[in-house]
Amino acid sequence: MRSPEPHARAGVPAVPGVLGTDDVLATARSIARAQEASGAVHWPDGHVDVWDHVECAMALSAAGLAVPARRAYDWLRRSQRADGSWPRTFVAGEVTDPAAESNHAAYAAVGVWHELQVSRDDAFAAAMWPTVRRAIDWVLGMQAPGGEVAWERDARGVAAGYALLTGCSSIHQGLRCAVALADYVGESQPDWELAADQLAHAIACHPESFADRSRFSMDWYYPVLGGVLRGPAAAERLAADWETFVVPGLGVRCVSDHPWVTGAESCELVLALDAMGQDAAAAALFAEVQHLRDGGGAYWTGWQFADQQHYPAERSAWTAAAVILAADALSDATGGAGVFREPCAGDGRAADPPGCGCAVGSPGGSTGESPGDRAGALEHP
Repeated sequence: MRSPEPHARAGVPAVPGVLGTDDVLATARSIARAQEASGAVHWPDGHVDVWDHVECAMALSAAGLAVPARRAYDWLRRSQRADGSWPRTFVAGEVTDPAAESNHAAYAAVGVWHELQVSRDDAFAAAMWPTVRRAIDWVLGMQAPGGEVAWERDARGVAAGYALLTGCSSIHQGLRCAVALADYVGESQPDWELAADQLAHAIACHPESFADRSRFSMDWYYPVLGGVLRGPAAAERLAADWETFVVPGLGVRCVSDHPWVTGAESCELVLALDAMGQDAAAAALFAEVQHLRDGGGAYWTGWQFADQQHYPAERSAWTAAAVILAADALSDATGGAGVFREPCAGDGRAADPPGCGCAVGSPGGSTGESPGDRAGALEHP
């Protein structure tokens, strides 16, 4: 009999008939194997970006692996630059791309708020609050008058002249989590709340604010996943392009024009469906994507179904992380299970998008690759 996981928490997610707790723990251990001595969690090629690192930290915590999760947050705190940003990529502890992405920095707030919901550790929240405060202040220094946030500052510190829909949707969730954390530690930030409302208005009502890359599935579902759209607006958006992006029995395409489904996009759509209260659809999609699981609990990044082969030929920690977070949402196993529903209180399933009096259509897409630069890095040539 396997001995208990050292320093593990109770409440490991499980989805009956699909994944048991031992299965989820095996998946979490596959993420821990990608963690460096520094605490950073890397991609299969060895590079680290903050967004995907945070996603992995959240999954480690949700699966009960408290020690590697806290090592990941320690690395996050230590690697932050004085201005509140993080370099886009590291390799073996060295900065390989000094540019900084707004969605990377904002996602730190999601991770810290999630960890607090799982652990209820006030000391952790207090220790990480300065990191989150600096990160959000840096992000909001890139917000345009219309509410959208520029997607990066380049190596010279110059902000990009355009915004990304996927990235801004993720930033919206980061702002909501940051507001909740600020209230929790007794340092309320009403300006952040206003900024989140302005960003939500841009996403819901002003598609012209975002560069177009609507062929990417993330631009389709992220306004729902990031908490901007709920209720009829969210249902209408997902229904409009469901047949474009969802391949029955396999999962969600990364891009509309390639025969390629990916585990992370599929599980993020599971999280979006769960946030809308579409439990049956979420559970069905989660079951379908399990064809990407390998025998040891890791997950292949994707499946090219025309060629009938895994593409790319790798198992990525951030794909495994998305699986665990989706399993937690479906099972409500931990205090962090609802972080994609509503970060502040309740499950958020009855929430409506911010009022603007306009018809909520299908916002345009993004020209960059966000969050975590997954889409551009993995797009089939």
